[in-house]
Amino acid sequence: MTSTSGLIERKRNGGRLSSEEIQLLIGGYMSDDVPEYQIAAWLMAVYFRGLMLDETLALTDALIASGDRLDLSSLGRRVVDKHSTGGVGDKVSLVLGPLVAACGAVFGKMSGRSLGHTGGTVDKMESIAGFKTEIEPDHFLSQLRRVGVCIAGQTVNLAPADGCLYALRDVTATIESNALTAASIMSKKIAAGAQAVVLDVKVGRGAFFKNRGQAHGVAHLMREIGAARGLKVAPVMTAMDQPLGCAVGNSLEVLEAVKTLRGKGPADLVTVVAELAANLLSLSDLGWDINKARLEARRMIDGGLALEKFREWIEAQGGDASFIDNPQALEAAPVRLPVRAGSTGYVGDLDALAIGEAALALGAGRLRREDKIDHAAGIILGAKIGDFVEQDQELAVIHCRSRAAGEAVAARVQSAFAVDGRQAAPRPLILE
Repeated sequence: MTSTSGLIERKRNGGRLSSEEIQLLIGGYMSDDVPEYQIAAWLMAVYFRGLMLDETLALTDALIASGDRLDLSSLGRRVVDKHSTGGVGDKVSLVLGPLVAACGAVFGKMSGRSLGHTGGTVDKMESIAGFKTEIEPDHFLSQLRRVGVCIAGQTVNLAPADGCLYALRDVTATIESNALTAASIMSKKIAAGAQAVVLDVKVGRGAFFKNRGQAHGVAHLMREIGAARGLKVAPVMTAMDQPLGCAVGNSLEVLEAVKTLRGKGPADLVTVVAELAANLLSLSDLGWDINKARLEARRMIDGGLALEKFREWIEAQGGDASFIDNPQALEAAPVRLPVRAGSTGYVGDLDALAIGEAALALGAGRLRREDKIDHAAGIILGAKIGDFVEQDQELAVIHCRSRAAGEAVAARVQSAFAVDGRQAAPRPLILE
């Protein structure tokens, strides 16, 4: 057997590793037989040299084999899932899960927490009093059987090697690797037991992927991994230059999700949810084509059935659902600070990254995994790209713990809006 240093050298020189050799590296890392500095060297070699498809599949399998794998076959249904590569104001899962379940499909998802300027679904749900995200596999299964939707926190035993590898990639500047990213995402999706996944691949300043070329490459690779491992995968590429919807911040986004399920959501959020729902439902075991899926999803919102499924889901996971009818039941920030336009004109640009970083500074996100989240903090946008605004009109409202905290980010929020005399041409939201 080639030594670990020999495997690193071969990849550094552009060679190929076998499945057994990749398993040796990952398994050895998890058992402390391969030191972290050697894995870091291998990651850097992969970053520059890449992985062939068979190597990427082997890495995906090794990450899955490092922990547990949920078996959802006893449901006798095709469980569908959705993954987003992360963005600002992305509360899609909160709307999509109950909507798909209301249509009769089964939606099961393991979600993560926020890190940096992108929000995490688990943090959003934990802004609801009593809502439980730490769920045992048996409960996960029974809830899917009874309710049709369950979103739980990522367990430490699900592809644990991926968590270790990701933390190492984060500190070794090897995050931006198509193969490593695709294996990371797909290992968790396969380990979580779903049989069909829609990938919301976000592109733009507020997203992980800044350009369509890299996003397309990763999406294509994830689809190939899925096909090779019996998982139906549909990538949908969506724009993330400006925040999605109007709410940025955990409890604020939960309330916007409710508004959307009432049929009164922001147009861009509704567009993304509709596209992802249509794809998910057409991949489910309902036997619908994508056009019927679109019609049924719309009917579930118009008839109020999606909102009722949302209520049922919240209560099934221990949450106090009274906020659905009484928004004051969710914790609110004590201070609201308006940010006003400095001139009259059209919003020609709205920097999602700047808004996300401002919300992060307010406490709506975390820089380190151990940081505490302020569920009430965030920003409500009063204008989006293409809107006309008057001087002194509210561009946004900052929700914060103190006036000083709001004033510290107010200039950053205002500068995120570019207001000029000409109306910008409409930008596509569904890119591919």
